[in-house]
Amino acid sequence: MKKLINLTVNNEHHEVWTSPHKTLLEVLREDLQLTGTKHGCELGECGACTVIIDGEPLLSCLVLPSEVEGCQIETVEGLAQHGKPHPLQKSFVELGAAQCGYCTPGMLMSAKALIESEDDLDPQKIREALSGNLCRCTGYAKIIEAVEKASLEHQSTTETSHG
Repeated sequence: MKKLINLTVNNEHHEVWTSPHKTLLEVLREDLQLTGTKHGCELGECGACTVIIDGEPLLSCLVLPSEVEGCQIETVEGLAQHGKPHPLQKSFVELGAAQCGYCTPGMLMSAKALIESEDDLDPQKIREALSGNLCRCTGYAKIIEAVEKASLEHQSTTETSHG
């Protein structure tokens, strides 16, 4: 039996008829065609399915859509604004922080939540924040550098817009 779920994803309202046993990950990918969020382990261990819900990075494979009705859900598709890449997207490309790219959407979402909640980032804080996102290709050094670079850009644009 399907249930009507109301979700706000990337600032757009969606009404979705879906099975109550489907995870948010499945609804995003299968019902809303937002395939940037990746299926990984489906056990909450790899971070490939990370999205931001009300400012917090969460694993969409462990969330039921009914639990997040009325919440703001952000996926990797919502990072770019007005056709302009997010500073994280730019720094990941410029520094070669992605190889196969499978973990990248989850990394980007965890990193976005971090740089929006913390002003003074160092490599250790970044490592801790990304510790739930596994990557088998990069060794993490370039990812940490890219998050640091994007954090500095985010700080400077935030100071400019508020100062």
